[in-house]
Amino acid sequence: MKERRTIREFGPSERIEGVFAIANAQLGKTRNDKPYLRCLLRDKSGEVSGRMWSIDEAFFRRLPTDGFVYIEGETQKFQGDLQLIIHTIQPYDPAPEEMRDLLPTTRHNVDEMFAETAAILGSLEHPAIKALAEAYLGDEMLMAAFRQAPAAKSMHHAYLGGLLEHTLNLLRLADRVCPLYPGVNRDIVVMGLFLHDLGKTRELAYDGPFTYTDRGELVGHIVEGAIMLHDKVQHLIREKGVRLPPGTFTVLQHIILSHHGVPEYGAAKVPMTPEALIVSMLDNLDAKVAVALAAARPEQPRAFDLGGNFTDNLWALGTKLFRPDPLAPATPEG
Repeated sequence: MKERRTIREFGPSERIEGVFAIANAQLGKTRNDKPYLRCLLRDKSGEVSGRMWSIDEAFFRRLPTDGFVYIEGETQKFQGDLQLIIHTIQPYDPAPEEMRDLLPTTRHNVDEMFAETAAILGSLEHPAIKALAEAYLGDEMLMAAFRQAPAAKSMHHAYLGGLLEHTLNLLRLADRVCPLYPGVNRDIVVMGLFLHDLGKTRELAYDGPFTYTDRGELVGHIVEGAIMLHDKVQHLIREKGVRLPPGTFTVLQHIILSHHGVPEYGAAKVPMTPEALIVSMLDNLDAKVAVALAAARPEQPRAFDLGGNFTDNLWALGTKLFRPDPLAPATPEG
C-alpha cells in the first residue's frame, strides 16, 4: 500500500486507498429502490462519510458494522463537505502497529489531565466525600480505564482519552459556575460530575473500533455507574469505617441516574436537586458544544477549503450549523 494519508489531509476528487475504521454501517435504499452502503470512516485524524452506490445485501452482511475495512475509492465534494465514494471494500484485520493510525485519540496530555482532575477532587471539603473520591482514585484498574476510554461511541469526545477530557471540562466548568449560586453544594456537584459517566468504562469496548460491550447493551453506563457507587460506598464502610452523611449516597446516585435529563434520553429520573440540575445541564453543554465545534470549527482543519457555510445536518443537535466566525481574523491572501 501507498504511504498512509490521514482523512484530514484528503481533498476533493482524489483517489483513495487504505485501511479505515468503519462505524454505523447501514444499508440504505436509493430513490430507485436500489441498496447502497452508508457509513462513517475514521482514522486518528477524524472521520468522513462513506457511500457505496452499488452493493448487494449478501455482500453487506459480510462487512463489519463497526470494525476495520480496506477501501478503494475517491473523494467527492458534497454540500460543502467531503464524502468518500467507495468502489471496493473488504473486511480487514489490522496489525497492532496499524491501530495507532486508526483509532482517534485526545490531543491533550492524559497524565496532565488526570493530575488536574485529581487536584480538583483533592479540593473537596467534606471528609467523607473526599474519602469517597480517594476510594475511586485508588482503584487502579478503574482509573486506568478512565484515562483510556472514549466518552461515547460516536457522538461527543469519541476518542481515546475522551472520557477523562470530558470529565475534566465539566469539573472546570463547575469551579466557575458554583460560586455564582451560593446555595449549591460544590462538593456534591464536583463529586457528581466525576461519577456521572464512569460507567462508560464498562459500557464501551475501545481496544479496537469503539463499540458496546454486552454489559453496555444490557445494563448501560447510567445504571452501571449507580451500581459502582453502591459498591464503593460499601467498600468505604468495610475497609475505612467511613460512612457518608444520611442521604448523601442517595443524592449522588440520583445525579448519576438523572444526568441525561429526561427519560427519552435514557435518564431513570429527571434531575430533582439543584446539584443534579447543574450536573445535567453542564454535561449537556459540554457534549453539545464539543459536537458543534468538531463539525463547524475543528481544532485541526482540513487541508483543503471545501467552501460552504453550513455543516451537514447533525443528529445530536437536530440541525445543521453555520461554520464561519464573523469576528475571526481574516486569512491573508497570497
